[in-house]
Amino acid sequence: MGNVEPYDAGGPLPNDFRYLPDGAPEGEITPISLALVRTLAEAAPKGVPPEVQALFGKGPRYTIGPGDVVGVIVYDHPELLPNAGAVISQSADPTGVQVAPGFIVDADGEVAFPYIGRVRIAGLSEGDASDLMVKLLRPHIRDPQVTVRIQSFRSRRAYVEGEVRTPGSQIFTDVPMTLSEAINRAGGITAAGNRSAVTLIRDGVSIPINLTTLREAGYDGNSIPLKNGDTVRVANREDSKVFLMGEVLAPLALPMRSNGRLSLSEALGEAGGPLNATAAAGQIYVIRQGATGAPAIFNLNARNPAALAIASQFRLQSQDVVYIDPVPLVKWNRVVNLILPSASVANTASEIYVRHNN
Repeated sequence: MGNVEPYDAGGPLPNDFRYLPDGAPEGEITPISLALVRTLAEAAPKGVPPEVQALFGKGPRYTIGPGDVVGVIVYDHPELLPNAGAVISQSADPTGVQVAPGFIVDADGEVAFPYIGRVRIAGLSEGDASDLMVKLLRPHIRDPQVTVRIQSFRSRRAYVEGEVRTPGSQIFTDVPMTLSEAINRAGGITAAGNRSAVTLIRDGVSIPINLTTLREAGYDGNSIPLKNGDTVRVANREDSKVFLMGEVLAPLALPMRSNGRLSLSEALGEAGGPLNATAAAGQIYVIRQGATGAPAIFNLNARNPAALAIASQFRLQSQDVVYIDPVPLVKWNRVVNLILPSASVANTASEIYVRHNN
């Protein structure tokens, strides 16, 4: 990188700045100033994207589905209990692995019950199924009192993948399944998880969800009910990195914070800061991939004390490269160190040639 002229930390931006989607003219160097930080903040997306807003709603009431196990109790008629009168457990089985005593709803949504034969109860709530059984049993039993309860929830599930403590399927129960509920049942997001990079896959469509932005907008994952077959994927922070190179104490690839954010000052601090003896304090660059492929380049002049405060407000993006140029003398020394060994070899070869010919 070449030298850049000193700038006013609050000075104006280039004329074409506001027309560029990534906030910097591609191929040009834009000073990191207070005006730049404010402009980037104003240009950043606000609120919740429309595709995420479309997910908001209230979870539907759980209805009986194929594969569920239901208990049907006809009071004063113990002979109608399943398993030869075995007592039906009233506790729900959230895993759906151990089947409680009861009647399994078949693939057609039906159960077989004494006196009335096959009855379709799929799509009904427990109360609606109880009313239907009362109606059908009335010709056979005087004043029947019936309770239908779901003993084992097995018909609906969502899948949670990625950076959660216990990935796997999550069974829907009578507690509405929301995005937050599914993640919490999976043990929550791990320390390596990126809360700003959660993806909901529904009907083959991937919808990115930034939980940090969602919370700042006054919402949370409980505002998003899940549907049967949904997949929730939490990305790893390692998938979103910035790269620190040049005259830093420890060049590294640094993952974003768990909230998906990282400032320039934080990144420099993680790398140990610029090397005092060799770094050019006025030539700290952030290189960002532009919309058309050409890089957008930002420059921080750390010789200006105000710029250090501005750096804490300058947010980096995934795949940004932070590069610190060496001072000119260091460049010269490195070039000389590369040239001198080659010159020495050339001189030695020349002497050998002369001696050989003589």
